[in-house]
Amino acid sequence: MTKDDIFQRIVQILQDTFDIDAQRITLESKLHEDLDIDSIDAVDLIVQLKPLVGKRLNAEAFKAVRTIQDVVDALYLLVSTDSASA
Repeated sequence: MTKDDIFQRIVQILQDTFDIDAQRITLESKLHEDLDIDSIDAVDLIVQLKPLVGKRLNAEAFKAVRTIQDVVDALYLLVSTDSASA
């Protein structure tokens, strides 16, 4: 899975779940300031991203996440770490 695949999935989730216009979603978009994603929404997002990595996501891994790029990088790291150990 590439970073672009992850980004596209995030965009889809944000559109479907939070009704956010795709034009507002860029890698530089700040979750809270630009997309109005609060902490409860962030938990919903993490739950929906879980199938991407196929394992439980540790909330700690997402504490420093501020932008869509941060989410993509955190998920990519989880996916590539998992496939490297498989």
